[in-house]
Amino acid sequence: MSPSRTTLRTAVGTVSAAVLATTVLAGAPMANSATGAPHAPATSTPAAGAAPRQALAAKFPDVKFVDIKGDGGITLKANVFTPGDAAPGRRYPLIVLPTSWAMPQIEYVVQAKKLADAGYVVVGYNSRGFWQSGGQIETAGPPDIADASKVIDWALAHTPADPGKVGMGGVSYGAGISLLTSAFDKRVKAVAALSGWADLIDSIYSGRTQHLQAAAVLGGAGALTGRPSPELTGILKNFLGSNLAKEGEMIKWGAKRSPVTYLDKINANGAAIMLGNAWGDSLFPPNQYADFYEKLKGPKRLEFRPGDHGTAEGLGLLGLPNDTWDHTKSWFDHYLKGADNGVDREAPVQLKSRSTGAYEGYKSWKDVPSAHRRIELNGTHRISTGWDSGANGGTIFLSSILDQFLKLPPMASIPLLPRSAAAVWQSERYASAQHVRGTAKLHTTVTSTATSGTGIAYLYDVGPLGLGKLVSHAPFTFHDKAANTPFGVDLELFSTAYDVPAGHRLAVVVDSVDPLYIEHNPSGAKLTFSSPAADPSWLSVPVRD
Repeated sequence: MSPSRTTLRTAVGTVSAAVLATTVLAGAPMANSATGAPHAPATSTPAAGAAPRQALAAKFPDVKFVDIKGDGGITLKANVFTPGDAAPGRRYPLIVLPTSWAMPQIEYVVQAKKLADAGYVVVGYNSRGFWQSGGQIETAGPPDIADASKVIDWALAHTPADPGKVGMGGVSYGAGISLLTSAFDKRVKAVAALSGWADLIDSIYSGRTQHLQAAAVLGGAGALTGRPSPELTGILKNFLGSNLAKEGEMIKWGAKRSPVTYLDKINANGAAIMLGNAWGDSLFPPNQYADFYEKLKGPKRLEFRPGDHGTAEGLGLLGLPNDTWDHTKSWFDHYLKGADNGVDREAPVQLKSRSTGAYEGYKSWKDVPSAHRRIELNGTHRISTGWDSGANGGTIFLSSILDQFLKLPPMASIPLLPRSAAAVWQSERYASAQHVRGTAKLHTTVTSTATSGTGIAYLYDVGPLGLGKLVSHAPFTFHDKAANTPFGVDLELFSTAYDVPAGHRLAVVVDSVDPLYIEHNPSGAKLTFSSPAADPSWLSVPVRD
């Protein structure tokens, strides 16, 4: 089913805002309003963009701008920082930083300068297909991995980099490319993958549901700042158009670009891997990173913080104090320099609560919850689809940023939710605070009047006046089910760390429309949620006692 006009307007508006923010934060030239292409085309001469480079060089006199030949002979625009005390014959650890999606090559200059001052050779480069680098956007495909190895080759040949001490890192797209490269290039000894993905399909197609706003933002930003490949254009067209005939092809495309696909290679190469993400990441939800972390065999670390995609690292890119980048440096210091800084002795799972802002350390992701509270989803609830009940996951980027800085997650008045459009269950009031930690799981029995459909499950913290604050949510979609025949649904909500105050209760809400997602409910369809005696319905909430 095609997305509604309201949903499409939301997505288009979000794309515009996201691209504008990306461009302004990067200090890059705006796109040409007539063509949608950057003012400085990829085919421009090396003199193009000279003014911004000169301004940057004046602020960072140690930076050197270079052209590096990537896979297939394309040009990768890059910048290099070397330690100020570099002497003939002396070698330094190397850190390679591929840029984020749609970001120009200056993205990491502040952190690169800090790392160089600490004794690293740092090469940041613009990923292929974006801005002035050549080629087309391959979405972390084989050419991008080959490019990363070519950059390592260049650095070892043209800088005082130590071939035995190579690290990679980056935010978002740079994180994904770094993880993938660690599977195919044994020289990579340490990785810091921030706001990245391990499973691309589980990120933007979780619950077999298209994450509309996420895909629209990625596609729009790519088209405005780069040159999408025909393959990417086709995948996005099929994805956003709900072309189920191409579902297998899309999943295969995503798996090829997912680090989890190459888990055995990553483990065999043994790079020390640090993963960092935000609880409310709109592009790459935390579950897929946590699952990947548990499967890693080498040195590893997992950090989750409040916020949205890239916001945990963003202020650090501007030079402001930032614990994400501080921890990244400590990770590289230990695993590339051999510094005895204790990072290997700390609890490897570090979670920052959305409620308190304090860090909590755990031995593993499985150890995060110490108990589970079950909410029984009793009774039979029948809802009409196609109506937005008022419960929703918010707006991409904006909602989780408000939660990060103002502790204002999406809200809904639970008593006022129309029961014709939303199924609602509530727990008893809790006598003590409930420290939700980890992944809530839902099990229910669904009957649909149609063969396809979509539902979105929400978990709310409900205060005395009935106002619910969103704790977590997740979508699910089904196809090819027999109409009017019950079937089971098992769903993991997005992982989180949230404290429910004493005297509050938890509410479970399921409806059929959310602007974040494409829904597949035919007009007039109805969904029934039941709890058979032989197979009761429930939601299990992970808590830390």
